Parts: sequence; structure tokens; C-alpha cells
Amino acid sequence: MIQPFLRLHTLSKQYSTSDNRQKYALDNISCDIYPGEIFGILGVNGAGKTTMSSLIATLQPPTSGDILFNQSGILTSVYADLMTYRQIIGFCPQKPNLIDTLTVEQNLFFSGRYYGLTATQSTQGAAELMQRFGLDEYKNQTTNELSGGYRQRVMIARSLMHKPKLLVLDEPTVGLDPHIRLQLWDEIKMLKKEGVTVLLTTHYLDEADALCDRVCILHDGMVRLIDTPFALKTLHKKERLEDVFLALMQPDNSACTEGN
Repeated sequence: MIQPFLRLHTLSKQYSTSDNRQKYALDNISCDIYPGEIFGILGVNGAGKTTMSSLIATLQPPTSGDILFNQSGILTSVYADLMTYRQIIGFCPQKPNLIDTLTVEQNLFFSGRYYGLTATQSTQGAAELMQRFGLDEYKNQTTNELSGGYRQRVMIARSLMHKPKLLVLDEPTVGLDPHIRLQLWDEIKMLKKEGVTVLLTTHYLDEADALCDRVCILHDGMVRLIDTPFALKTLHKKERLEDVFLALMQPDNSACTEGN
């Protein structure tokens, strides 16, 4: 049996509202993510997708529960060895956070240095990624001069500078032109072929259908189901994952299945 690469164990995140009530953004989430798979997180606005991805990226701590990662065959809490975990994870946030006063090449170079690469390794890594993502001709431009699609390419390239084993992509194609979306799909598929585990949050159901090995549908901070797109379409007799999702989101639909 394949060991999970990452395990979320009864993970919860609470926030205080303006009237001092406690609200669960995530409520007792448990699931396994396997090595080399593309694992999709789906849900309507406010379902907990970005909270889940930010917890996995250790941008904030959970209120309760734990995140375990496979360290030499043993599932270890990420909080027991945060530095090691952060060395194997790449994160591409939903909102661009590039340093716009730096060039494309400089953004990539300093990301490499941040992760402990030597100057030579950072220079070589930046060059390889700029070629891979079609950024060579823009290498000396500051990132605020780029279109949205090219800024997103820089964001993804930056998250790959240290060759992570796990890549978290939070809405990576939102607002992009269709042909740019398809190009990024090809890059995500290539990462899977290279053995990278990809965690993908998306509003685009066609994207999840085309890319994901399994999807986790969140609703009100809880796991509604986890399964493969194919199994869900077969079970619900739908041709598109989008139709399955819309049916599951109906108020009178309480169906909940989980596959691993």
C-alpha cells in the first residue's frame, strides 16, 4: 500500500468574528495526499479552500489538529521540523506578491537565495525556469511591466526555484486568458510527470476535471467528499465534473462519499 506524502489529521481553524463569536473556516478536516498526485480542492467562496492551502503551506497555524509529512517513510508532524518541511514545499498564492521593483530574473534569483541555494545555483535555476516558462525575453523587465499571464508564470517559476516535492497552487489560473490557462495546465501536468505532488485549489471545474487525480470538495469548512473525477461522474451519471459539483451543492443534497 502506498504511504501518503501528506496527512491532514482532524485539522481545524477558527476565527473570531467582529461580534466576538468563533467561526470555523475549517472544521475537523482529515485526508491523505499521495506522492506524485494532483489533488484538487474545490468549493464555493468561503468553503475553506484558501485556508486549507495556507495551513498546508504553514502560513498560519491550525487551531487544532496536525499536518504530517512523510519523512524517510515516517509520518512526522510538520511542526516538529518546520525548516525541513518548508524546504520541500513550494507555494504560489492567489494574489501576486512579486517584488515589482525587481526584474524577473532578480525575483527568481533572490527566491533561490532565500531557500539557501548558492549564487551559482540560483543563477542557473533562474535561467532554466525562465527558459521553461518562456520568460527569457522579459528577464530584465520589472514584474510590474508584465501582463497578468506572464506575472503568473513568474509566480509559479519562483515557487519551483528550490525544486520542491510538494507544490501548493492557490487559484493559479484565475483571470487568465484561455490559451494561457491551457499552457499552465501543460506545465502542471509536466510537474506531475517529474514526480512533484501538486495541491491545486480552483474555481474552474473543467480545470479540476482535466488535471486532478482526486478532488476534495469542501462545504462550510468540512469535507463533503473525496474521490476521483471519473468516479464522481460515473456515480452521479454526469458527463462533466461541473454538473456533479452543482448537484452536490443543492441544499437538499446530503450525499457524502469518500474514496482514497
